[in-house]
Amino acid sequence: MEHAVLELGFAVVLMAVAAALANRFRVSVVPFLILIGLAVGPHLPHWGLLDLRFTNSAELIHFLGRVGVLFLLFYLGLEFSLRRLVSAGRSIAVAGAIYIGINLTLGLAFGWLVGWPIREILVVAGITTISSSAIVAKMLADLRRAARPETGLIVGIIMFEDVFLAVYMSLVSGLILGGTASLQSAALSVGIIAVLLLALFTLGRQLGHHLNRWFNIPSQEIFILFVFAALFMVAGLSETIGVAEAIGALLIGLVLAETDHVHRMEQIVLPFRDFFGAVFFFSFGLSIDPLGLTDAIWLAAAAAALTIAGNFTAGVIVGRIAGLPGQGGANIGLTIVSRGEFSIVMASLARAGDLLAIIQPFTAVYVLILSILGPILTKESNRVYAGITRVRSAATPAAWRTSAEAGPLGGQSDAPGEESTDRRGTP
Repeated sequence: MEHAVLELGFAVVLMAVAAALANRFRVSVVPFLILIGLAVGPHLPHWGLLDLRFTNSAELIHFLGRVGVLFLLFYLGLEFSLRRLVSAGRSIAVAGAIYIGINLTLGLAFGWLVGWPIREILVVAGITTISSSAIVAKMLADLRRAARPETGLIVGIIMFEDVFLAVYMSLVSGLILGGTASLQSAALSVGIIAVLLLALFTLGRQLGHHLNRWFNIPSQEIFILFVFAALFMVAGLSETIGVAEAIGALLIGLVLAETDHVHRMEQIVLPFRDFFGAVFFFSFGLSIDPLGLTDAIWLAAAAAALTIAGNFTAGVIVGRIAGLPGQGGANIGLTIVSRGEFSIVMASLARAGDLLAIIQPFTAVYVLILSILGPILTKESNRVYAGITRVRSAATPAAWRTSAEAGPLGGQSDAPGEESTDRRGTP
C-alpha cells in the first residue's frame, strides 16, 4: 500500500475536477465521474510519483466506493420513509413484476437474436434486467424528487429487483458453475429476504417511540456514531445473510425516517453521501479498461437502445396502472434505466463459468453507455416525454386523437417541465 494516500489524493483531485466541469455545464456529475475514472487507470503509463494507474490504492478506492453505495441508499431511505413504502405495497409488487417481466424478456430475446448459447443468454438477460441502485439513488437525491408520487414505485422496484436478483443468481449460478440450478437455494434466498424485510418493518412500526428515545442524543459526536452504527451493522448483517448490503442500507434508512430525528440525520449524512458517492462512480469508471472494449461497442449499443425502449414502456404501463399521469410513468422508466454494479456482478458469473469472452467487454460498454445516458434521461425526462408526445401526435390521424390530452400512452396530462417539491418545499 506504498503511496496509497498520495494516490487517493490524486483521485480526489480528479473527482473535484469532474464535479467542477459538471457544475460548469449544469449537468449531473455522475457521467463526468465515470468518464474521468475511465480516462485513467491500469492502462496509463507511469510518471514517477504521479501514478494515475492507482495500483497501490485500487483496493482502498474500491472499498470506499462500496461505502458510497451504502450512503446513497441510506440517504434515499431517509428521504422516503417506511410508511409511504408500506402504503404502496401492492402497487410495488405489480410494478416490480411488470418491470422485471418486460426487461427480462427483452434480455432473453436479445441474446437469442445474437445467437449466443443458452447459458450466455441467461447471463446477458440478468445483466440487462437489473438497474443500478446507486445511480438511481443519486439522481433522486440530486433532482429532489423524493416527494413525487412515482418515487414510491421507483424505490419499491429497486427492492423488488434485489429479491429477483437473489433468486435469479441462485438459479443461474447453479446452472453455470455447478451444472444444475438449485430451486432450494433460490427459495432459501427469498425466505431470508422476506424475514429481513418483516423484521425491519416491525422494528419501524412497533418500536418507533423507542427509536425516538434512543436517538435523542444531545452530543453530535455520539449521535453520528449511533447513526453510522445502525447503518453499517444492518448493511453488514444483510450481506452476511445473502441480501445486498445496499438494500440493507436502504431499509434501515426507511426505518429511521419514521423518527423525529430524520432531518438531523439527513444533515449529517449528506456530505458523506456526496463524497463517498463520488468515489463510487469514479471507482466504477476506473474498473473499465477502454482499450479492450472496441469489439463489443455495436452489440452493447443495440442492447442499450433496447433497454431504454423497454424501460420507458414498462414505466408508462406501471404508471398507468398506478393511476399516475403520463409524465409520472415516463419518470419511472427513465429514472431506473441506468445499469451498474449488479450488471457487473452478473458478468462475473460468465467469467467464473468460462463462458464466451465477449460477455466481459459487452457488459463494460453496455453499463458505461447506460450509466452515462441514465442520469441525462432522468434529468431530461420531461423533455423526452414531451418529444414522444409530439411525435405520437404528429403520427396519429386527427380523427384518432381522442386522448391527445392524456399523455403518450393514455395517461393523464401532465405539464412537461413541472417539478414537484420535496417535503421541505425545495423545487
